[in-house]
Amino acid sequence: MRKELAAFALIACASPALADGYDGYRRHAAELDAYLQCVPYARHVSGIELYGDAHTWWDQAQGRYATGNTPRPGAVMAFRPHRNMQLGHVAAVSRVLDSRRVLLDHANWSPINGRRGQVEKDVLAIDVSPANDWTEVRVWYAPLDDVGRTVWPVHGFIYGDDRAEPRRQIAMAPARKQTSRRFLSAFAEYSD
Repeated sequence: MRKELAAFALIACASPALADGYDGYRRHAAELDAYLQCVPYARHVSGIELYGDAHTWWDQAQGRYATGNTPRPGAVMAFRPHRNMQLGHVAAVSRVLDSRRVLLDHANWSPINGRRGQVEKDVLAIDVSPANDWTEVRVWYAPLDDVGRTVWPVHGFIYGDDRAEPRRQIAMAPARKQTSRRFLSAFAEYSD
């Protein structure tokens, strides 16, 4: 009983201090910025419904999606695991520039403003494979403000449904039938 009373007294005395400490943490708390991995981003923009780590996409795609070594807009470039990139990487082709250069949309490649998990759009990837078969590439790396020096091994490209355009999410507000007076009054001094 005596131990229980001592424990209760300790908790009761510490409670105001704990509450103050908690308040202090709340003042300094902030919501974390979004951190996006390559897989959900590639799935979203390409419409290719594969799941799991990027290094599993190539094998999962066999028999389910067409695959090959020719880049096409909307296709997903599937990177092999290499060095520190043990889980592989996937990136959507946004545009084909020529037989050895494409633009990619991808997430979690370059640290931007010191943070990973960022989305990069229309970044350059160059085929550096000796056979011009897209099995080795160099990719734009933001901290260098240039194409990176690392040669990354690539499985190839996973092609989605050719009938569907790559999915783009666009927020649309309902159109008003009439412009509001408040909106028009903001520009009244600029009218004739």
